[in-house]
Amino acid sequence: MTDQSQPPEADIPVKPTSASRTTLSHIMTGNDTNLLGTVHGGVIMKLVDDAAGAVAGRHSGGPAVTASMDEMVFLEPVRVGDLVHVRAQVNWTGRSSMEVGVRVMAERWNESTPAQQVGSAYLVFAAVDEEGKPRRVPQVAPETERDKRRYQEAQIRRTHRLARRRAIKELREQRAAEGIDD
Repeated sequence: MTDQSQPPEADIPVKPTSASRTTLSHIMTGNDTNLLGTVHGGVIMKLVDDAAGAVAGRHSGGPAVTASMDEMVFLEPVRVGDLVHVRAQVNWTGRSSMEVGVRVMAERWNESTPAQQVGSAYLVFAAVDEEGKPRRVPQVAPETERDKRRYQEAQIRRTHRLARRRAIKELREQRAAEGIDD
């Protein structure tokens, strides 16, 4: 017999940030280049999405789909031969969504210098069940001061995403009410 006084989410554990953190590494080849001879931004974005997806699936304990990508920033070009490390972690969790922060680092094949940051991004993933419906995710427990800062910053980004979405919806409704068909 189950305890009807406890909500179903009471059974969902809290997971520390470190439980799902991961790094994917990839050597860039000539197949990854754009017309300028550097690695195509889309190749980096796919690596970012792959790493973030692995983290989201690991944290949520099952399938998770990309809902949005925010603030993909390219800081330095990546070149053929560079060893790229894509580091990802869950920054924040909601009921069924998670923000995953990603840092892209590159080790230059022809330099004996430490890896440098070449990009970053924030992605939102939604955990889904077998039917593609949203499902609950464990809450993330920030462990370090850096994790706590990332959690707070993620809440700000979420507030801005929701406000932007609401403002756009209102504008479209207003334009439709005025008979303006876009």
